[in-house]
Amino acid sequence: MRIRVVRSPKVGVTMSKFIFVTGGVVSSLGKGLASASIGNLLESRGLKITFLKLDPYINVDPGTMNPYQHGEVYVTDDGAETDLDLGHYERFTSLVLTKESNYTTGRIYHSVITKERRGDYLGGTVQVVPHVTDEIKQCIMRISKGMDVTIVEIGGTVGDIESLPFLEAIRQMPYDVGRDNVLYVHLTLVPYIGAAGELKTKPTQHSVNKLREIGIQPNILLCRTDRYLPPELKGKIAMFCNVEKDAVITAKDVDTIYEVPIVFRKEGLDELIVRQLHLETGPPNLREWDAMVQKIKHPKHEVSIALVGKYAGLKECYKSLAEALGHGGIDHETKVNIDWIESEDIERQGTERILREADGILIPGGFGARGIEGKITTITYAREHQVPFLGLCLGMQCATIEFARNVAWLAGANSAEFDERSPHPVIHLMSDQQSISDKGGTMRLGAYLCKLGEGTLAQKMYGVSEVRERHRHRYEFNNAYREQLTAKGLVLSGLSPDGRLVEIVELKNHPWFLATQFHPEYSSRPHRPHPLFSGFVGAALRRKCGH
Repeated sequence: MRIRVVRSPKVGVTMSKFIFVTGGVVSSLGKGLASASIGNLLESRGLKITFLKLDPYINVDPGTMNPYQHGEVYVTDDGAETDLDLGHYERFTSLVLTKESNYTTGRIYHSVITKERRGDYLGGTVQVVPHVTDEIKQCIMRISKGMDVTIVEIGGTVGDIESLPFLEAIRQMPYDVGRDNVLYVHLTLVPYIGAAGELKTKPTQHSVNKLREIGIQPNILLCRTDRYLPPELKGKIAMFCNVEKDAVITAKDVDTIYEVPIVFRKEGLDELIVRQLHLETGPPNLREWDAMVQKIKHPKHEVSIALVGKYAGLKECYKSLAEALGHGGIDHETKVNIDWIESEDIERQGTERILREADGILIPGGFGARGIEGKITTITYAREHQVPFLGLCLGMQCATIEFARNVAWLAGANSAEFDERSPHPVIHLMSDQQSISDKGGTMRLGAYLCKLGEGTLAQKMYGVSEVRERHRHRYEFNNAYREQLTAKGLVLSGLSPDGRLVEIVELKNHPWFLATQFHPEYSSRPHRPHPLFSGFVGAALRRKCGH
């Protein structure tokens, strides 16, 4: 494979190509999925790619934001709390991203102000242009080193005041790296108006005009719609938006998000990118990806998983978890139907009516006391009714509390997070967290090693004796209760290498009951389902089939 590269006359080094993805009309059109799909297609051609997400909000990171406002916080291997779109990037490619893959306005300004206080600007007046925009460009250039293509997604919607510095920075990029090395991709909406029986292009025209007012002429338009755009409509959009007709791409609604790269491939998006960026590569190899998509679209079985959480009202809060459950079904040719249940509904209505149809029960992570008793009651139901159970992070802590109360008979057992006066705090604050007062970026974050017990369910699922998984928590299993709980049958099947931290608990005499302190959903990929999710879905399928 040959890749034609250029050398910047300014810096004299081999440059990456840059694709900047923006969005217009409304939020939540799918810029993250579009970016991930572009990365998927380019990587399948043998190109070395990376991603950068630039978020306009002033928080340094999303770690302290309410899940109902931001959705899921995605944790990278190196412990960064990032936007959920990084999860899409990792699931669609082979990449393992880092803290350098996500910058916010808050993080950019923090860096600029730190430099100003240090005297780096030599007494000059610090301004949005050039100081903030230069800082943004430095982040882009830093992550692009050694890459063939760098895909940069700008969060928010064109026209938002918050995103203007980022748009100005990417407007300047062609002057820094050469116009042949920059491509602007704009995702927009082409709605179908049922009353008129027509697709409407005005929202797209206005969105592109807004982008051009800023000084950016998009090279490619991704038109989000529920059907393929007819040629005459593509021609109209091309004329009014000043792009080539073949640069108007249908971003059609699909049955599964993993079908998006295939739709883009059919529309010729990757060929267009390769041509406009003057890259020479072989054709994309999507055979395995396409086979996986066909498995997802044509399952032989179905199972119902009850997900009992604190934020079930907004599915985006559990994005990686929902995807990981779907991945777990691929191995078994099984569609996983998720029943989204608010844990407070369990508290009000009880378990029998809500959970009786569940083939498996999952308790996800979360923070705070709201809905905790509903989670604990749910775990009692799973344990007593022999329903396959998977607990994650807070779910593992709740499983420990439930076992302590109802099997070890430790009345009032709880977590110190929920009840500081509990007579039996079987979950307590980690020792290295006790002197920390700041909330942002101070938890146990990132990937840590875990040693698995010989002959345990955990070891059987993983097939190895040691794993590395990503964490996001402050509280842990209280070692003062190890002997009491294990004597009653709780199995501590995963420990930190020094044996100090309990990472996995499970039960004997149960078809499938396992809970982890870490978040395995962050490591699951559609082409490489996480073994715990695959095992959990398999157990749910066996229950449904009566095995």
